[in-house]
Amino acid sequence: MIANPYCVLGILFLVNLLNYVDRQVLYAVFPLIKPDLALSDTQLGALASAFMLVYMCAAPFAGYHGDRSARNRWLAGGVGVWSLATVFAGLSKTFAQLLAARSLVGIGEACYGSISPSFIAERFHLVTRARVLGFFSMAIPVGSALGYVLGGQLGERFGWRAAFFIVGVPGLLAALLCSLLKDPRQDASAPERRLPTWSDYAALFRNKIFVTDTLAGAAMTFAVGGLAAWMPSFFVRNWNVSVGEAGLWFGGVTVAAGTLGSLTGGWLGDWVLRYTKRSYFLVTGLGFLASIPFGVATLLSPDCRTALAYLFVAEFLIFMNNGPLNALLVDCTPLAIRSMAFAVNIFFIHALGDALSPTLIGYVSDLTTLKTGIFMTLAAMFLAGVFCLWGTRYMEAPGSIPVD
Repeated sequence: MIANPYCVLGILFLVNLLNYVDRQVLYAVFPLIKPDLALSDTQLGALASAFMLVYMCAAPFAGYHGDRSARNRWLAGGVGVWSLATVFAGLSKTFAQLLAARSLVGIGEACYGSISPSFIAERFHLVTRARVLGFFSMAIPVGSALGYVLGGQLGERFGWRAAFFIVGVPGLLAALLCSLLKDPRQDASAPERRLPTWSDYAALFRNKIFVTDTLAGAAMTFAVGGLAAWMPSFFVRNWNVSVGEAGLWFGGVTVAAGTLGSLTGGWLGDWVLRYTKRSYFLVTGLGFLASIPFGVATLLSPDCRTALAYLFVAEFLIFMNNGPLNALLVDCTPLAIRSMAFAVNIFFIHALGDALSPTLIGYVSDLTTLKTGIFMTLAAMFLAGVFCLWGTRYMEAPGSIPVD
């Protein structure tokens, strides 16, 4: 069994990379699926929303069992299910079949997403968790970028179905690796652990740090989910670039800005923590608010190159949240209920976030323009920043961060 903290971090980073490749490849091939299956923008948005709806609903089930059993089995099973579902998406002949395949991806990723952050964080000291989870979360922009690039390039050369086949297969090998990870809770030398009760779970909704973190995450997820789904199409429609170019350019900006933003946010959050407990909320909230003018400039830019420059800065500031917000979730919840805490967080950030935004933006796009729909994401970023700054008022309370 694999128990070394850095080996576990490395393996789950790679798995998280595949996680976001499989998520985002769909968006890169939207322009190819649309004419092939004769879909409206609302239907395309529904493909993204269906995944999120299933993902968020399956998360509490996975979290409940993750708090009670060997988490490596849930990790491995989840990776295997979402990888097979990605392959099945390539076999789809109708909108209903593709919708079902993407929904199954949500089941697999719920098992992984509910468990992996705490599975990693528990192996590292509290004052380094934002950096560790910032590195882990760096897989989000890198995997997303690869999804856009691979989806665009493979889709353009071999067709959109081949893109799903090629990115889905590596996940089956990743599932095997996850089965070899050692869960520290199952160690014979670990103290006996009390199983959580429903009253323990209910206490999450009285935890002001958890609730505020979740509300900020929901607003941020509304914005990021909408941008992830529609920005490649925006580049295609607004500047008449090819599908491959849109995926390459948007993916390149996302991987560069997301990598730097995730690492910077984690480092800065831990550094400021030396001076104030409000650090994680402050770093995240100020980053969210600062991203808004650059988002406006992206949408109003006169040419593609200028838009990409502004988009880089906006994404850098947004992705600074990855380490601090996840570290807060780990730090503010007791060890016994952390899988469920992440599951509840997943449910609400997606129920209020990107389960709605891709379809809503598509609907507004059908009525007006895609640019108008995307402008809604900037209002959501403002709310995310306000929630974070509001959350700082709870950080100085005695006992606000329990000791593991």
